Amino acid sequence: MTLHRMVTPIESDGPMKTPRMTARVVGVLLLAAFLLYGLGSTLAMSAPHGALMTVGLAMMLANCVAIVAIGVLLVPVLRPHSPAVAAVYLATRIFEAAFLAVGAFALAAGAVGVNVAAYNIAMAGLGIGSLFFCAVLYRSRLVPAFLAVWGLVGYAAFAVGSLLELAGVAGAGLIAAVPGGLFEIFLAVWLIARGFNTHRASTVAVHA
Repeated sequence: MTLHRMVTPIESDGPMKTPRMTARVVGVLLLAAFLLYGLGSTLAMSAPHGALMTVGLAMMLANCVAIVAIGVLLVPVLRPHSPAVAAVYLATRIFEAAFLAVGAFALAAGAVGVNVAAYNIAMAGLGIGSLFFCAVLYRSRLVPAFLAVWGLVGYAAFAVGSLLELAGVAGAGLIAAVPGGLFEIFLAVWLIARGFNTHRASTVAVHA
C-alpha cells in the first residue's frame, strides 16, 4: 500500500466525485428509506386492496432501491479502511433489500405473516452486518466516536430484537429497533450537515 493510498480515505471512483457529495446523498437516502418503508408499509397493510395498497407497495420497493444505493455509495468510503468490511456492508444492504422486497411481494399476495418474518430477517441481517460498518467508523474517525458507538449499540439491539421476534418473542423487534432507528436518523442528519471527517480519517490512516 502506497502513502498516497493511505492518506486518501475516500476514493473518487463512481458517480459521487467528492466525499461531501457522497455524505449528503447517503444522508438523504437514509432519511428517504426510513420514510418510504414506514409510510409504504402502513399504506399497504391498512389498505389491503386498491390504489393505496399499490402506492404503498411501490414505496416499499423504492425503499429497497435506496437501501442498495446506500451500500454502493459507501463502498468507496469504507474500502480504504477495510476492503472486507466494504464488501460485507454492501452485501448486508443487498441482503436487507432482498428480504424487504420479498415482504412487499408477500403483502401483495396477502401473506402478512411472511412479510413480518421477511422484515425481521432483513433487520437481523442489517444489525449484524452493520456492526462491522460501525467498527470501521469508530476506528477511522469518519464520524465522531460517540456516533459510531451509538451505532454499534443500536445495530446490536436491532439484531437481537429481530432474532427474538423470529423466535416468537412478540414486540421484541419493535422495542429493540428504537436505538438503531434513531441512530440512522441522526447519522443521516449528521452526514447532510457535516459530512465525513476526512481530515481526521487521513490522520488516523497515516498513523495506523
